[in-house]
Amino acid sequence: MLQELLSGLLAAVAYGVIGTLMMALGYLLVDLATPGRLRDLIWVRRNPNAALLLVSGLIGVGIILTTAIAASADDLVAGLVGTVVYGLLGLVLMSLSFLLIDALTPGKLGDELSSETLHPGTWVSAAAHVVIAMIMAAAIW
Repeated sequence: MLQELLSGLLAAVAYGVIGTLMMALGYLLVDLATPGRLRDLIWVRRNPNAALLLVSGLIGVGIILTTAIAASADDLVAGLVGTVVYGLLGLVLMSLSFLLIDALTPGKLGDELSSETLHPGTWVSAAAHVVIAMIMAAAIW
């Protein structure tokens, strides 16, 4: 019983570290997409566009990682590798969706993200993040 508890704790710590690193990478990707520092946009200027895009990315990463963990069964090493690979793929696809939406629509979405007024394009990009995550979750499962 103690061995199972320790194994579970080790797995939880390992997956938690991976999840934290993937969310940090997601934060950096959103920071790159927005003019100015994301930290200042959200916490100082209280920018709703930057916050919405970051939240959708974090939710998307969470959906992907949770599904990858649940689908990994009892093989910790394969589960950790799969979680990293699927997490990175999700971040890449979400970033590509942002770039594609930006390329296909008028204006520069990155500039709109720094606007004080909530822009409809941010909602579109945020929805794309969540939909990509849900599609990936279904594919993983």
